[in-house]
Amino acid sequence: MTEDMTSRRKGGLFAGLRRSFLTGLVVVLPIALTIYLIWTVIGWIDGWVLPFVPTSYHPNELLQHYFGEDWKYNVRGLGVVIFLFFTIFVGWIAKGLIGRSVLRWAEGMVDRMPVVRSVYNGLKQIAETVFTQSSTNFDRACVVEFPRPGVWAIGFVATKAKGELAAKIPGGDDALTVFVPTTPNPTSGFLVYVPTKDVIILTMSVEDAAKLIISAGLVYPNAKDPTIPPRA
Repeated sequence: MTEDMTSRRKGGLFAGLRRSFLTGLVVVLPIALTIYLIWTVIGWIDGWVLPFVPTSYHPNELLQHYFGEDWKYNVRGLGVVIFLFFTIFVGWIAKGLIGRSVLRWAEGMVDRMPVVRSVYNGLKQIAETVFTQSSTNFDRACVVEFPRPGVWAIGFVATKAKGELAAKIPGGDDALTVFVPTTPNPTSGFLVYVPTKDVIILTMSVEDAAKLIISAGLVYPNAKDPTIPPRA
């Protein structure tokens, strides 16, 4: 009886430690990964920007100058600050008359370069879509029958079908452009044109739908009560 009680106690102790470890992992892992990614991105920007800054003005050099040669800590962030101010300055210049003229001249030069033209125009369109607040951004999550009837996939409504597609697709004048992302990498996917009547708009926000896709259905909005639609 004593041995049985001892083994039960050990089993309960290990089970409690396991639950505590998993709970701690759920708390610590997202924080650690977020800090690691931010630190890595800052280091990448610093590594790209700091070569243009005189070595004597690098943070580590300045700190060693004031605190001695024993200073061995890696300080990051100066490149990010310089990059932010430089980007703001370029944006301010580009909005002016001279800046717009220079930009048109530079883009005219790029348009004469066959390969560079394609790369530049593609990247420019992506940047304008991602970073500008306009009606072309994904603003609604939906479900559509994809890749065959009876099978449903989460998608994001981009805009209504336009131009030649709207004219030549049957019912295209009332079709929506829907991006159906893949799991767990939502940056790739399929672009489909679906009649408006066949698109079911979801109440959940685009962010919640993205979480659902990235987690392969494991992270559901309003997990405490899935019967209640999440607030947009």
